[in-house]
Parts: sequence; C-alpha cells; structure tokens
Amino acid sequence: MTLSDFTPVLHSEWIKIRTLRSQTGALCAVLIATVVFSALAGADPEGSAADPLFSAFFGVSFGQIAAVAFAVTAVSAEFRDGALRVSLAAVPRRGRWFAAKLTAVALPVLAVGLLTGAATLAVGSALRGDRADAPGAAEGLRAVAGCALYLTLMALLAAGLTTVLRSGTGALGILVPFLLVVSFVVGDLSGNAADFLPDRAGQVALHSSWDGILGPWEGLAVTALWAAAAVLAGAWRLRRRDA
Repeated sequence: MTLSDFTPVLHSEWIKIRTLRSQTGALCAVLIATVVFSALAGADPEGSAADPLFSAFFGVSFGQIAAVAFAVTAVSAEFRDGALRVSLAAVPRRGRWFAAKLTAVALPVLAVGLLTGAATLAVGSALRGDRADAPGAAEGLRAVAGCALYLTLMALLAAGLTTVLRSGTGALGILVPFLLVVSFVVGDLSGNAADFLPDRAGQVALHSSWDGILGPWEGLAVTALWAAAAVLAGAWRLRRRDA
C-alpha cells in the first residue's frame, strides 16, 4: 500500500467525521470536560496535596469518555443502514479502509489531546501559583504528551471494540461503566494486577509519583497493547464477516 493509494481513502474518512456535528461536539467535550474537572480538583488544596500533577490532570478521567464516544460514533456509523457496504464498494481492500478509519479517528484525538494537555497544565499552574509543590517543567511536558497519547490509545481501543461488536451501544455499554466504575472497584480489590488495566496503566504518566510496578512510559505501552489487541480483533472480525 503506497501513500498515494492511502491518502484519498483517509481524506474520504476524514470528510465523514468532520461533517457530523456530534463528532465535532465530542472532540470539544474532550477539552471542556478535562479542563473543567481538572480545575475543580485543583481548586481544592487538600485534594491536590498528595499528587499535584495528577490533580492538575484529574479531569482526563472524564475527558476520556468523550474521546471514547468520538471513536465509537465514528466507527459505529459504518454499521448502520448499509454504510459499510458503500464504503467497501469504494475501497474493496478492507485492511486499507480500516487503517484509514483508525487514522481518521486517531489524528484528531491526538491533536485535541495535545491542546487539552497544554490547557489543563496551564489552568493547573495558574491555580497553584507559586506553591513549592507545583509540577516542574519536565513533569508538565511529560504529562501533556502522556495525556495526548493516552486519549488517542483509548480512542483506538474503543474503535477496535466497536468493530468487533459492530454496535456503538454495545461498545459504550462496556467501556463507560468500566472506566467510571469497574476499574476503580477492581483496582481497590486486586492490588498490582489492576496496574495492567488500560486506563490505570496509561494514567500513570499523569502522576508525579507512583506506587505500582509500571512507570509512565511502561504504563502507556500497556495501554497501547490493549489498543492493539482491540484493533487486531476488529480487523479480524471485519475480514471474517460480510458487510
């Protein structure tokens, strides 16, 4: 597959995404939810004392829901009203089409993730002022990059799972309760095993310090493995089943 073959397919998939208001709204919600909830957490001096960096990025736990919803909506639209048959009629090679769809999902989330990370860090720094426990420049840059990569990986995981299930409702029905409830409950009960859950592993990059066995980049690598597994399962499902 050459770049000249891939670019038109990517362009067509991007047109599908940017022409839907719900998609644009979901991307805006990533930024708004993350910054607002992070600001609320950072405004509480007692809550931010333990880990000032994670306090500044606390809202990512909510912003990721919007990133997941963006990916799920982008992919699930192909499984309604025969849209996938039209897409594959235009691009018969399913692997090429799926790669373009994933790229069209990942790139805007990565861009919004970088903007979100920078805005969140700026708001957190403004709230903390000149306090001695304010995050350093190196920590802040790592967290901004980690925020963008984490949101992108969670969006890819959601895209892969949606392709496996061929249902946006099913994917959201699994991911939203897992991210908001199940992961925290399992984490409290299972000790270090919970460090390998996709959300908990990836969010290590947003902490100043960590007690688990994974560091910031190792945690993101674990989240990447989860995303890769979901994407590969989605590709297998796409090849095996009729449109």
